[in-house]
Amino acid sequence: MKTYGVIMAGGGGTRFWPLSRAEEPKQLLNLSGKDLMVNETIDRIATFTDKQDIFIVTNETQVPKMRTATESRIAADHILAEPAARNTSACIGYAALEIVKKYGDGIMCIFPSDHFIKNQPEFTRVLKEAIQIAEQEDKLITLGITPTFPSTGYGYIKFDATDAAYAKKVVEFKEKPDEETAQAYVASGEYAWNSGMFIWRASTICELLTSYSRMWQPACMRLVTPWERM
Repeated sequence: MKTYGVIMAGGGGTRFWPLSRAEEPKQLLNLSGKDLMVNETIDRIATFTDKQDIFIVTNETQVPKMRTATESRIAADHILAEPAARNTSACIGYAALEIVKKYGDGIMCIFPSDHFIKNQPEFTRVLKEAIQIAEQEDKLITLGITPTFPSTGYGYIKFDATDAAYAKKVVEFKEKPDEETAQAYVASGEYAWNSGMFIWRASTICELLTSYSRMWQPACMRLVTPWERM
């Protein structure tokens, strides 16, 4: 099954103001001294899938600069413009619908556009493991980061620490905690930082969006036939 990279790049440009703006958020800045953050993300994804199979989801106001910034890497029609910001599920659902409509199905690997990954070989190894699991077991997979301190700035994933499998079952997601709660999470050894990275089949997330949200039913139901033929 083919693998597709999806980059979520619709930030509002407030985090690094005045360097960043609504039309030029942090993913369009060079903060590492090497390249724009979005281009570093593209190159990172390209270690396990072709650049021609990478999509960027951004908002309409950022499309012109995003196309200019990534024109040597990403086809213009793979930059998807959201007419309005509707957070993560809408961004992912939009990309999933485009993939199913154009290609039938595939494994989606979804990433924020502004991560810094120091150990690229290990990151690629973990991604390949996750892709294999998604292909074989049709699971929803997220990547957790082992906490190095009790951060109050990250969400947390509670997982089954007794599970001997490489990919452990998620028990629940927790939003950004206060310091005391974060300390308890880290001490328990049962929590990981939520990386905001996901791996699953495009058809699977379309089916789940249809099941859990009436908003998605009309769009997703029109695309049932293509993935049932796979």
